[in-house]
Amino acid sequence: MSFTLNFLPERTKNPREEGITMVMDKGIGIRQASDLVDTAGDLIDFLKLGFGTSYVNQDVKEKIKLYKNKGIKVYPGGTLFEAYAIRNQFDDFRRYVDHMGFDAIEISDGSMELNHDKKCEYISLLSKDFTVVSEVGSKIAGLEIPISQWINQMKAELEAGSFKTIAEARESGTVGIYDVNGKANFELISEISKHLPFESIIWEAPQKSQQAWFITHFGANVNLGNIAPAEIIPLETLRLGLRGDTFMHFLPDELKK
Repeated sequence: MSFTLNFLPERTKNPREEGITMVMDKGIGIRQASDLVDTAGDLIDFLKLGFGTSYVNQDVKEKIKLYKNKGIKVYPGGTLFEAYAIRNQFDDFRRYVDHMGFDAIEISDGSMELNHDKKCEYISLLSKDFTVVSEVGSKIAGLEIPISQWINQMKAELEAGSFKTIAEARESGTVGIYDVNGKANFELISEISKHLPFESIIWEAPQKSQQAWFITHFGANVNLGNIAPAEIIPLETLRLGLRGDTFMHFLPDELKK
C-alpha cells in the first residue's frame, strides 16, 4: 500500500548545497541536544552555538561531538569571533576552535567595526582548514547599510572562501534584512538575490512568518538560518506545503479551486 502524497516539492538531500537549514543552539543541555539529533538531526545542516554561549555552556565539547557524529557542521556564533578579534586575540581564537573540535566557523562584524579587507583575510585564512560561513549586516537596530554595500561585501566574502554568506537578522528577526516589526525588506532581498547565486546565501529567518515568506518567494529549497531547535520540524512542514502558511503554494491550479 502507498501513502505517498502527490504534489510535494522535491527536497534536496544531505549533504545539501541548497535547501540548507541552519539551527541556533542558545545553550541547550547535552540531553536536549541528544533528543534533538534523534528527532531532527537529518534536517539540520549547520548548528550554530549562538553568540558566545559555547564559551560558557557546560559539556560543549561533548555536544559538538554529538552533532558532528550526525554529519552536522558545528560552529561558534560570529559574536565570539568578534570578541576575540576586537581584543587582538585571533591566534587565541584559532586555538580555541581547534581545542573544542569545531569543523566550521562564522566570521562576522555585526557588533564591531572591522575593515572589510581584513575580514576577507580572516575568511581566506580559516577556509583552508574549516568550512567558513560569513555574515553581512549589522546587529544594530535602525542602522541602514546601502544595498550596493551588502552585495559587494557578500560577493567579496564568497570569493575569499566563504562556503555561504549569511544575511543578518539576529535571533530576533528584527534587524538587517527585516524592519523592527520583522517584515522583510523586499527591495534589499530582491537586489541581493539578483546579484548572487541562489544557493550561496543563507537568509536568517527565525520567525515563522519570515520562513513562510522566503519559501513562497524562493521555493522549498531556500537556505534558512537562525532556526530554533523546536522549529526545525515545523519549518520542514512549511517547506513541503504541509502547514497552513504554505498549504496552497505547491498545489497545481486545478486543486486550488
